[in-house]
Amino acid sequence: MKLKLTFIITILFLNHFVYSQEQDIDDWKPLFNGNDLSDFQILNGQVEFELKDGGITGYSKYGQRNSFLATKKTYSDFILEFEVKIENGLNSGVQFRSLSFPEYANGAVHGYQCEIETSPRKWAGGIYDESRRGWLYPLSRNEKGQHAFKSGGWNHYRIEAIGNVLRTYVNGVQCANLVDDLTAEGFIGLQVHSIQNKDLEGTKVMWRHLRIATTNLEKLRHPSYDYAPEISLIDGQLTTLEKRKGWRFLWDGKSTEGWRGAQLERFPAQGWKIENGILTVEASDGGESTNGGDIVTVDSYSNFELSLDFKMTEGANSGIKYFVDTNLNQGEGSSIGLEFQILDDKRHPDAKQGKNGNRTIGSLYDLIRAESHSVGSGKRYSTTGWNNARIVAKNGRIEHWLNHIKVVEFDRFSQLFGALVEKSKYEKWGDFGRLHHGLILLQDHGNEVHFKNIKIREF
Repeated sequence: MKLKLTFIITILFLNHFVYSQEQDIDDWKPLFNGNDLSDFQILNGQVEFELKDGGITGYSKYGQRNSFLATKKTYSDFILEFEVKIENGLNSGVQFRSLSFPEYANGAVHGYQCEIETSPRKWAGGIYDESRRGWLYPLSRNEKGQHAFKSGGWNHYRIEAIGNVLRTYVNGVQCANLVDDLTAEGFIGLQVHSIQNKDLEGTKVMWRHLRIATTNLEKLRHPSYDYAPEISLIDGQLTTLEKRKGWRFLWDGKSTEGWRGAQLERFPAQGWKIENGILTVEASDGGESTNGGDIVTVDSYSNFELSLDFKMTEGANSGIKYFVDTNLNQGEGSSIGLEFQILDDKRHPDAKQGKNGNRTIGSLYDLIRAESHSVGSGKRYSTTGWNNARIVAKNGRIEHWLNHIKVVEFDRFSQLFGALVEKSKYEKWGDFGRLHHGLILLQDHGNEVHFKNIKIREF
């Protein structure tokens, strides 16, 4: 009787599976007619694309800029699937929700791109913002995703763009999990990247089995996984997942609540400005805490993850300090604590001070130089646009992340850290960096710097 019941349940399951598959097939449409490329147009560079073996092949050409075979039709919400094979040495990608018009960078294709690459950094499946903001979702925070792409063979890609949630999957592994609302609709484009080496001319990238769904997307979408952390670029809002994981705003975007002057019982009366969800330390004389002064949180923190966006002005200097005790320095200058350096490395002289670059952007100021921990990728930041700073402090282990690339890691209770402090300007401060808990500080160094989306979660 048990065997018969098992058999019936199995048949019912298989019938349901077949029915679901049939329903799914009705939602999928080929991206092109399969006979010619009349549904597409070539934008920017002029390389050759041809219909071959039922798919599309693009060939690199020396002296040509990035080239795109773009759909004439635009898409907003969709799920796109395809298989791709790329020869070593060539870079490629698939644009989605992308645009091109004469008034923007002379017609340059711009918008979201799902990366296709064979480089040692292993960011295939990440999301890049072509000719606009650069990398939005590198795979530096998704180790499993880094190993999804297989060089030399066919790889299955899936791009989901549903509302402001953008997710990618390579060979069934989730690679990107981005929340962004800059562009809601645009074309899909197959990219052949420019080449700098003439010996690479003629290398090719091949796409096949391209299909797209624009209906019943909630039913079709894949689950999201914790190994692909969500990165949200939405200003002034927490996503549902962020709330579930314990994130909250450390600054509410409109008032001074929760903050005070480092040497005051209240928020400074001058030197700081709040406007349109942006907190700005105003320019003065370039001195350390000589205008409005540093500001600190009212509450103190021990184990936490802090994330904020910052934008520098030319030649600017500032910082994010943590484990701060405002009683340590009651005189002139800034309060004492560990510091994530914010600096225009190219223009501010402090970049050449200290030792071996330990005062450059992202560094643990005056102690540990910031450098990329991602293979094949240097330190990435903008001197004019927004950057993201992320500080993780857990049981003595500290990490600095600059634009989602780890640039510093250390143990603040280790002998090595103690030795670094003994050879630094902080030697005179007893137990520096080893407080059980402390305040978080935004620095006034006399230069204009902007902050937004200041959020934290505690462990």
